[in-house]
Amino acid sequence: MSIWWSVHLRREAASVPLARRLLLGAMDTAGVDPDISFDLSVALSEACANAVEHGGNEGAGEPPGAYRVTAYLDGERCRIEVADSGPGFPARRVVRRTAPAPAPAPTPAPALMAENGRGLGLIEQLADHVQFGNRPGRGAVVSFDKILKWREGALLRAM
Repeated sequence: MSIWWSVHLRREAASVPLARRLLLGAMDTAGVDPDISFDLSVALSEACANAVEHGGNEGAGEPPGAYRVTAYLDGERCRIEVADSGPGFPARRVVRRTAPAPAPAPTPAPALMAENGRGLGLIEQLADHVQFGNRPGRGAVVSFDKILKWREGALLRAM
């Protein structure tokens, strides 16, 4: 058995906790270990916050002011994708990473007291595989996945 869902959300701050709650609810119902659920929900929140802040190129394939979140849960893995219609990532950020994460990206670290600039690095630390990509003329895509652990008696547990 597997679960997948996809939702278009408005590009506004209130959509971030909504996406997070949808994911946490699906994982709790399926029986995913709470620590794995928490890691994935934080990574999703960071990806959504990035889409809200940077994903605004209305009319480029997504509904105006929207971004899309898709999540797949199967017997051993959860894969999450957040796609927006913004300008996309700079060429140096478009890469695929596999855990353990390699040395930090060559981009300068945000200032110690900065309020943003850490989200993509956090996603890289919380997920097993991460891909930052661009859809030509249609925005950025952040995809990440993590191997799942299950609670005893979980609905989707791999046999």
